[in-house]
Amino acid sequence: MDALGDRWVAAPGWARWVVYVLLIIGALLLPSDTIGSFMSPHTDWSTLLTDQIAIMVLLAIGLNVVVGQAGLLDLGFVAFYAIGGYAMAIFGTKFGWSFWEIILLAILLSALSGITLGSPTLRLRGDYLAIVTLGFGEIVRITANNTDYVNGPRGVQAIPHPPNLSEFEIFGVQPLKYGLLDARPYYYLLVALIVLVIIFVKRLENSRVGRSWAAIREDEDAAELMGVPTFKFKLAAFAIGAAIGGAGGVMYASKVSSINPENFPFLLSATVLAAVVLGGSGNLPGVILGAFLVAWLPERFRGLADYRVLAFGAALVLMMALRPEGLLPSRRRKAELKEGTGGMGSMGAEVATPTGAPGATEGGK
Repeated sequence: MDALGDRWVAAPGWARWVVYVLLIIGALLLPSDTIGSFMSPHTDWSTLLTDQIAIMVLLAIGLNVVVGQAGLLDLGFVAFYAIGGYAMAIFGTKFGWSFWEIILLAILLSALSGITLGSPTLRLRGDYLAIVTLGFGEIVRITANNTDYVNGPRGVQAIPHPPNLSEFEIFGVQPLKYGLLDARPYYYLLVALIVLVIIFVKRLENSRVGRSWAAIREDEDAAELMGVPTFKFKLAAFAIGAAIGGAGGVMYASKVSSINPENFPFLLSATVLAAVVLGGSGNLPGVILGAFLVAWLPERFRGLADYRVLAFGAALVLMMALRPEGLLPSRRRKAELKEGTGGMGSMGAEVATPTGAPGATEGGK
């Protein structure tokens, strides 16, 4: 993988753009029935792609900003997903706003929620920060469950779909016509959103903001001594990750047209975190691969009934034991893991290293 990474870095710009275009074309061809007959023999492939895989990829990219780039352990990411979903539900059904207006509002509300959560809590680290974020996720879910304005546990129904942009048809699909029966137009819209988010996140990663996040992740105290305003950049990571999660919530609610608090359990936060760590925390291609596998594998082996969950859990445990850096780690993550920080900074994610070994630290002894 390192050799492949070297070749990618040395490749000319035109070659990279060719690869990007081919990847996007491949993603747009995924809903094909021919591919679906193998990938998902027990469920509708285009629905699985939209409702689970594409949504999981989007959420994993958002959580990767918080966990993989800034090194903050967030167990309540589902709260921002819920805020986006309920924003779509409330403003779509009660105020008649259009999808495009609501998604912008939901991104803003989710970012403000991230700032609201982060302002008093981001001075905590490690397990303490994880517990606070977990509590925030449960507060949002329980509040929705106990609020009559959003029908409590019954949830909100008849959520409007995105407005149709065009009736044109290609290969038997109307990609810009959004209804209840065909999931493919929503999938194409999610692909467009994921591409925009990837461009945004990659530009951040290669900027001063990304370098500040890397410094905070590796050693927050040293970064602060070197003049990095750590609190400001951690708050920015929370806000950006929350905004991406909120956008995912809007997409989900507008597709399924009915949501309730049970759609936003803590287990979803844990699953998205597992996808980030499994793929390679901080490495965007790895995170996308991890999200795809975490969402797809349990459905691919649905024929095994309840044993599929047992097998999937065993595979995750085996993976973390044999390849703790993830499927597609970056060199920086592998170096951090060797130094005993687990790729998430010295914030409660320390990995033990032999005493006296190169890179051994107090947190890793």
